Amino acid sequence: MLATLAPVMPEIVLLSAACAILVIDLFLDEPRRKVSYWLAQAALLGTAWYVLATAHAAPAKGFGNMVVDDMLSDLLKLAALLCVSAGLFYGRQYFALRGLFRGETFVLTLFATLGMMVMISANSFLVLYLGLELMSLSLYALVALHRTQAAAAEAAMKYFVLGAMASGLFLYGTSMIYGATGSFDIDAVMRATLDGPANRILLVFGLVFVLSGIAFKLGAVPYHMWVPDVYHGAPTPVTLLIGTAPKLAAFALTLRVLAGALAGIEFDWQGMLIVLSLLSMIVGNVVAIAQSNVKRMLAYSTIANMGYMLMGFLAADLNGLSAALFYAITYVLTSLASFGVILLLSREGFECDALDDLRGLNQRSPWWAFIMLLVMFSLAGIPPTVGFYAKFAVIEAAVNAQFVWLAVVAVLASLVGAFYYLRVVKLMYFDEPVDRSAIEARGDARAILSLNGLALLALGILPQPLMGLCVVALTQSKFL
Repeated sequence: MLATLAPVMPEIVLLSAACAILVIDLFLDEPRRKVSYWLAQAALLGTAWYVLATAHAAPAKGFGNMVVDDMLSDLLKLAALLCVSAGLFYGRQYFALRGLFRGETFVLTLFATLGMMVMISANSFLVLYLGLELMSLSLYALVALHRTQAAAAEAAMKYFVLGAMASGLFLYGTSMIYGATGSFDIDAVMRATLDGPANRILLVFGLVFVLSGIAFKLGAVPYHMWVPDVYHGAPTPVTLLIGTAPKLAAFALTLRVLAGALAGIEFDWQGMLIVLSLLSMIVGNVVAIAQSNVKRMLAYSTIANMGYMLMGFLAADLNGLSAALFYAITYVLTSLASFGVILLLSREGFECDALDDLRGLNQRSPWWAFIMLLVMFSLAGIPPTVGFYAKFAVIEAAVNAQFVWLAVVAVLASLVGAFYYLRVVKLMYFDEPVDRSAIEARGDARAILSLNGLALLALGILPQPLMGLCVVALTQSKFL
């Protein structure tokens, strides 16, 4: 019994904590609401410690081979938990000033994180779908958290309708894959596709629907329609959550389905990924130029960056997949810092959501202007920040896989993207500030955001330890 539960003990710990906080919060009045906040932080950091303490090299499977605990899942879970915890630190003051510092905010965040962890550890299409739905339903509710804001309600409705359609596509594709292979188990599906007994036509049709659902969760073109509206309409800490940790879960979903279950039809999904990657890089970078709202600009930046990440999957080898994993982790770290600065500049009655709100930031605070400069340089792929090495790694993987023309397009798209990233730097350093009010934030948020920003520089100078960890995690998983 314990051997069966061992691979999912981190999920059990987080679920138990979320249920306990839900009950405890009922007995707390408004002045003591911070108890729920700190319990949520303790749940996230305690689960992260448990994941780290129980990490082991040999993969362990449980529940009839439906879940797997390997180095890859441990790395992604740890990154997701720390990311969500940092996001709560950044958003604490924002929530408190807008009446959103409530128990349901923290509980929904924990359940969304639980869904991500289930997706990361899934070794069955059914478990993947359960994790996907748990994460998605929690995020829908979080987007609509600010009930009095029409933009938030509209964003939540769009997200829900399009997300339900994407979930339906994924589930329909899963049923086709089951019909072609006779199993929901990822290992069994992989054996069927590699050995040849699967119905190939039905399998390819299933691939189309499943990949459509995955592309929606990544925000890849042409399934990107929800991203700008949701980023813009949701409360900024919720936008931070949607734009960071779920990308790690979506990476795990993509990896386990494409490089795992459907490894035998690599040629078919490579062609689809080329289209998704190409369109995402071009549309994301070009449309971002026209944005005057910083959250919408970062939304289109996300679309473009998911295109770069998908380039790593095209190689379908250790070099390409490790580059994609490195890109996903470092992009989440960069996006976390970008929204952290936006939250830092927001205050009661004021939303920092326009590019003009960043004008003259260097005159107001040279340190936070420097942190935002590191963020923009990393997103643009300018050395010595980590974004340069991440882009270099995925482009190199594409060249090694003989997709030279796609690598050339990626470089050109990066040059286009550099324009709107460097525009932010110009506004911060060369324009006069529109607002000269003091920047106020809690000490813990300032310290974590500073470390977050400096990590972009440190990992850019010394990327080898993290890249080595990505290589080892993928090597010791069942994919390579």
